[in-house]
Amino acid sequence: MKKYFNLSIFYLVLGLVMGVFYREFTKINGFEGQTILSVVHTHALTLGFIFFILVLLLEKSFNISNNKGFKGWCILYNVSLIYLLGTLTARGILQVLGNSFAGLSHISGLSHVLLSVALIWFVIIVNKSIKE
Repeated sequence: MKKYFNLSIFYLVLGLVMGVFYREFTKINGFEGQTILSVVHTHALTLGFIFFILVLLLEKSFNISNNKGFKGWCILYNVSLIYLLGTLTARGILQVLGNSFAGLSHISGLSHVLLSVALIWFVIIVNKSIKE
């Protein structure tokens, strides 16, 4: 359970740092429009910090980590989330700097698909654990 707590703290710190980065980076560059960079911290806090606090509670109540697919799910989820946060950050930085990379939306879309697969897998794991 300590692992899930540590993961939640990691995403809390990452989310807070990205919030400060967004604020300061846009201020330094004199950017006043909308940018994807503004949602990176909320994604990290919600899909990282809050989500892993919920995983911790589910582990305590239902021992979800005993499911044979749990370890693979945890790897997929974290890789997908870091991938998503990285692509959102890259796209936001390019927007602030006035540049664009046409393929980045498709690359970011792949991270959303992977994260969706991980979330569906998680629901299946929790459902099996509750039944046992």
